[in-house]
Amino acid sequence: MPDGKALLVVENPFEAYLAIVAHFRPFQPAFRSVAESAKVGEGSYIAPNVFIGHQVEIGKNCRIHPNVSILDHCIIGDNVIIQSGTVIGSDAFYYNGKKDREVWYKKMESCGRVIIEDQVEIGAGCTIDRGVSHDTRIGKGTKLDNMVHIGHDTIIGKNCLFAAQVGIAGATIIEDGVILWGQVGVSKTLTIGKNAIVLAQSGVGGDLEAGKVYFGSPAEDASTKKRELVWIKRIPEIWKKLNS
Repeated sequence: MPDGKALLVVENPFEAYLAIVAHFRPFQPAFRSVAESAKVGEGSYIAPNVFIGHQVEIGKNCRIHPNVSILDHCIIGDNVIIQSGTVIGSDAFYYNGKKDREVWYKKMESCGRVIIEDQVEIGAGCTIDRGVSHDTRIGKGTKLDNMVHIGHDTIIGKNCLFAAQVGIAGATIIEDGVILWGQVGVSKTLTIGKNAIVLAQSGVGGDLEAGKVYFGSPAEDASTKKRELVWIKRIPEIWKKLNS
């Protein structure tokens, strides 16, 4: 067992987890648009209709545009831009499912945070979920286009570039310098290596090696996939010749 850790043996781990979260990070209602416990750094601009929750920290020289919500305990670095309508720190899409009860899916409460490092830019209408039991992290210099979704407990490296409508599931690791073009979908609990590029509308279902270009669903080496598509288009011609 790691140093400083305790092992709890319980009959129902899910209910025990909920009890621990309720004790150490209970729900706190908000009564004002910017919580008294929030900290905003020098030179940062907070537009009208922005919501900033309890214990939020925002660094220096940030620009937070109208109708952005930054929920409890999230941390924003310096020189960060967040465009209108984005939500930072929403609860994870994470449920305990059992079909022997009336309500099959029971919410697993999120007690993690979202940490956004320096010089990150986040487009309009993005959603970044907090971690369930850890943090969701966006690395320094990463840029997100509009309508990008980042799932819970996902770790994104430095200087990544994600185009519009990219969706990333929970507990995924995306290393430095990765580019995901428009409408790329990334499944959960996988790793995309450094400087990989995934072309538009691809589906990533497993780990991808660093430094390669990928395309398709499931995503494969782009040059191989494009040759396959050329041959698929030639199937009717080949079939006609074989049967003539």
